[in-house]
This record gives sequence, C-alpha cells and structure tokens, in this order.
Amino acid sequence: MKGKTSYMAVVLSLVLAVILAGCGKSATSGTDGEQKPSSLAGKRIALIMEFNQGTFSAQYVAGVTEQVEKLGGKVTVFSADNDMSKMVANLDAAVNQRFDGILIDHGKPEALEAGVKKALERKIPVVAFDVDLKVPGVPVLSQGDELMAKMTLEQMAKDIGGKGNIVKVWVAGFAPMERRQIAYKEFMDKNKDIKEIATFGAVTANTALDAQTQMEAILKKYPNKGDIAAVWASYDEFAKGVSRAIQQAGRTEIKVYGIDLSDEDLQMIQDPNSPWVATAAVDPKDIGRVQARYLYQKFLGEQTPEEIKLDPVFVSRDMLPKDKAVSTTELSQYVKGWSNSQQGLSDKVKQLEESLKK
Repeated sequence: MKGKTSYMAVVLSLVLAVILAGCGKSATSGTDGEQKPSSLAGKRIALIMEFNQGTFSAQYVAGVTEQVEKLGGKVTVFSADNDMSKMVANLDAAVNQRFDGILIDHGKPEALEAGVKKALERKIPVVAFDVDLKVPGVPVLSQGDELMAKMTLEQMAKDIGGKGNIVKVWVAGFAPMERRQIAYKEFMDKNKDIKEIATFGAVTANTALDAQTQMEAILKKYPNKGDIAAVWASYDEFAKGVSRAIQQAGRTEIKVYGIDLSDEDLQMIQDPNSPWVATAAVDPKDIGRVQARYLYQKFLGEQTPEEIKLDPVFVSRDMLPKDKAVSTTELSQYVKGWSNSQQGLSDKVKQLEESLKK
C-alpha cells in the first residue's frame, strides 16, 4: 500500500510540473510563438562594430543605447578597430556568450556571414547597418547613400558654376562608399567640365588626421588659387580632415562638401571661416534607434523587411542661424526631416516602451 501511495505521489508531481510549465509558457509567449512584452525585460544586446571612432559613431552608439534601454535591455559594444578578423571574433564571442540579440555596424559580408548564420541557428536575431549581408531573416539598414551623394554633388556643381578641378576623398570596400561611388560616377559622366585631379582616402585609427595630412600634400602640389575648386568628401571624418588642412593653409576659396553629420561636424559647417559648407545625412542617433527597434520587432515575432532605407536630408550653412550655434538636437527647427524618425516603431514596440514607463 505504501509503495502504491508513493507511486501515485510521483505521478501527481509530474502532472503538476507539466501544468506549471505550460502556464509559464503561456505567460511569455503568444499563439504563434513570439515573446510577449513581459518576457523582454533585461535583454542583453551585443553591438558589433567594425570601428567606433569620431562623433558620428559616438552618436550612433548613443542612439542604440537610448532605444534599447527604453525597451528594458542593456547594450554591450564590441569594436574591432578596423580589424576584420577581430570583428569576426567579436561576433563569434557574442554568439557563444548567448547574447539575446545582435546588432552589426559595417563590416565585410563575406567575413561575417558564417557568424550571422550561427547566431540565427541559435535563435539569436540579427539586424545589420551598412553592410551588404544577404542572409534571409536579417534586416539591413542603409542611409540612402546614392541620394546623399547626389545631393552634395549637385550643390557642389551649382556653387562652382558647373566647371573646375575637384578632389575626391573616398575609399573602396565599404558598402555605403560603394553606393556613393555609383552616384559619383553618374555625376562625373554628366558633368564633363568638372575634372577630378586627385583622389585619396583610407579608414584608419586616425582617419581625420590622415586625411588632413594627405590634403596638405595636395595643396602644395596645387598651390595657386583656382587650381582646386572644391573637395567632395564621402565620409564626415574625411571632410573634417580636409577642411582643417584647407583652413590652416588659408585656401578657403576651396569649398568642401561632405556626407554624414554629427555635432562636431555641424559646428564646423556653421563656422563662417570653415571651407565645409554642406553635407547630406541621417541623424546618427536615429540610425541607432531604428536599428534597435527592428531587433525588438524580431523579439516580438513581427515580420520585418530585408532592406530598410532611412531618408537623408541636405544641410548647408545658409540654412542655419548666423547669430547662434545649434546642435543636432536642435537642427530639426531649421532643417525639415531631420531626426525623430518613427521607422520601426510598431504598435508592439510602442506598447513595450509604454509598459516599461510604468
């Protein structure tokens, strides 16, 4: 009799355990298996970056961090310092450490693909920015790079009267740069009176300083006023460096047209003595926010697009006040379409934000 009683107790315990397990699952999952907001607090997010330098990157990281924290998570940044093997190792480490989600910033798709697929196999969602990953289920953000290039090149052509010698600062091997180059080539094919007399560019540990040094050498090679009409810089760190070289050489008849925008960049554009007069950009904080939102859409079981394009805006000195300095936080008062993007802010993501405010 005692043995039978013990047997029945074991059976009842097992039944109760199954019922409780079922109840636990229903509290955190929907009917189609997605996680409910109640299960999303404390998510660990890895941000895998090819490089983290300059104020643009700093503001991008701030945007990611702000949005993830609003959604109850925590971000850990892994920067590879332009070392692709280190970036691959960082991605592998994030997968092995079982981070809940992974955000990727730049990098070479062929190097990262295996690590991304490994993450997906382990049910870790991935969202990428400015890297041409073609892995099903991985949304990839870009900034409308061809449009940004077109905006700045057309303004440059207008300002120099459609003719003159220019310097291009650009580097191959980065997805956004390659897209910007497409627009540049189309522009040069259509504008035969604009001549490229020099081109350089490299992303290094000191990109802006290296660009400054190389521009100084070009200014010595072309020392006369009129030798160079303008510089087109395909990245804000390039624009910073060449602007400093031109300003220090007293050659401010040469105008600089850049791409991307941070607070430091904006200060330079507002300076009436700076040669940097215009840029095209997406708010770097917005990029980070939007990328994080799509990752949380993945957590919430929502369908996400494979390609996500953020709309850039054109910013020039003459659009800005002359009597005071403004930051990127205030820029929307003067430039329509700057910042406050609602992309990726689905109803479920909004509900999660609201639930965490209480």
